[in-house]
Amino acid sequence: MNAIAKLPAVDFSLVIPCFNEAESLPELYRQITAVMARMQKGYEIIFVDDGSTDESAQVIEALNRSDDRVKLIQFSRNYGKSAALAAGFRAVSGRYVVTMDSDLQDDPEEIPRLLEKLESGFDLVSGWKKVRHDPLTKRLASKVYNYFTSIFSGIRLHDFNCGLKIYRREVIASMRVYGELHRYLPVIAFRNGFRVTELPVRHHARQYGVSKFGMARFARGAFDLMTISFLTRYKMRPLHLFGVIGFICFLGGFFISLLLAYERLFENKYLSNRPLLFLGVLLIIVGVQFFSIGLLGEMITSLRKESDAFLVRRCIGCPEKFTRTTLDDHFFAA
Repeated sequence: MNAIAKLPAVDFSLVIPCFNEAESLPELYRQITAVMARMQKGYEIIFVDDGSTDESAQVIEALNRSDDRVKLIQFSRNYGKSAALAAGFRAVSGRYVVTMDSDLQDDPEEIPRLLEKLESGFDLVSGWKKVRHDPLTKRLASKVYNYFTSIFSGIRLHDFNCGLKIYRREVIASMRVYGELHRYLPVIAFRNGFRVTELPVRHHARQYGVSKFGMARFARGAFDLMTISFLTRYKMRPLHLFGVIGFICFLGGFFISLLLAYERLFENKYLSNRPLLFLGVLLIIVGVQFFSIGLLGEMITSLRKESDAFLVRRCIGCPEKFTRTTLDDHFFAA
């Protein structure tokens, strides 16, 4: 992943995706600056406007005019949280990267505690909304999601999808985020060999706007759990998965067919009324197909070119190098 050169005196990069949160942004900015002033750390705040239809971009512009530590990346339309994080991660220049939601439900006062936990020997610390101020349907869906994610991912966390996280910069440099994979950033980091833990954090009730949660997002997250499980194990060696399945199927079909051929040739048994014959042929065909899929996957892996599925309308406060070298075909003038 490309990234801009580190700017002097920037210790923290805060990446904050926002979608129609104009009312929350001034108060969120006030809370962040108050915390950072007490910590006496250099910082930048990178707001990624994910195609808002309200005044979010104008509010961020006003904040930038009074404080050049505020930066804006504005998408041409709504692409989702993963794309917003991916764009924000490309623009960071701090040693530590903090992500949080823009709806005031995440508390910037938790940043010093997250940093302390990170410095105790971890690379990523994820917030755990132990006491949640969300509707019952959202809390129940989250419990189910976190339970199954823990089982399939091999990492035991209570709250994978908490927006409040702190990373060492090398962690985000190792991740490519797209689709709904923002839900699985701790899983990706863990599979990449980084040390991951969680910390209980305060969670506030929503003050403005409406929740963006829906059951459709829950379903997409379930499919992306399968995606991340596949990619982290077999992304660079798809034949190891499909080839094994294909080999087992082919071998089963071959031995069934061999047995039937022996019975026909040496025991004079007819095969026209033997369903086992069709099973043997089917397994051979399926085995060849799986093996072919694995070979095609290997070819695609060797030829594929990484690309991001988002267009950036404009950047405010980001260095020219960022717009020129890291967005390339994904940037256009307003």
